[in-house]
Amino acid sequence: MSTKTQSAEGAMVEYVTAMIGGQLFGLPISRVQDVFMPERVTRVPLSSREIAGVLNLRGRIVTVVDMRARLGLPKAEDGKVPMAVGVDLRGESYGLLIDQIGEVLRLPEAGMEENPVNLDPRMAKLAGGVHRLDGQLMVVLDVDRVLELAPEMMAA
Repeated sequence: MSTKTQSAEGAMVEYVTAMIGGQLFGLPISRVQDVFMPERVTRVPLSSREIAGVLNLRGRIVTVVDMRARLGLPKAEDGKVPMAVGVDLRGESYGLLIDQIGEVLRLPEAGMEENPVNLDPRMAKLAGGVHRLDGQLMVVLDVDRVLELAPEMMAA
């Protein structure tokens, strides 16, 4: 299933939106497998703080990545249960812990811009670009970069 469609405005791309630390992020819908509420996350001894643990999702072992930690943000203090976005990379399943899931946005591919120079460097290293929406900046997450886990993170 292709996420790029042609319209009068040109190629369109669909994004699943998510809030992390008050910032709007978009994940290309082509990379999103599912959205779920993570239950019974098992901590992995000696893993980095960016790895929240692992869980069993419909018979698959899923590595859960804490996106707040990945972005260098403090833990959420609001007490809300985090959501997770399921993605795959090279046959491995991952769940990206986010604060809340949003809607699916269909935006013109030509509207995506390079990362602005004043974008927080922690976000910039995981971003594939930005879309300027009404009064808000949506940072497009590059799933491959998000899951480029440093070797010390994978030492489990």
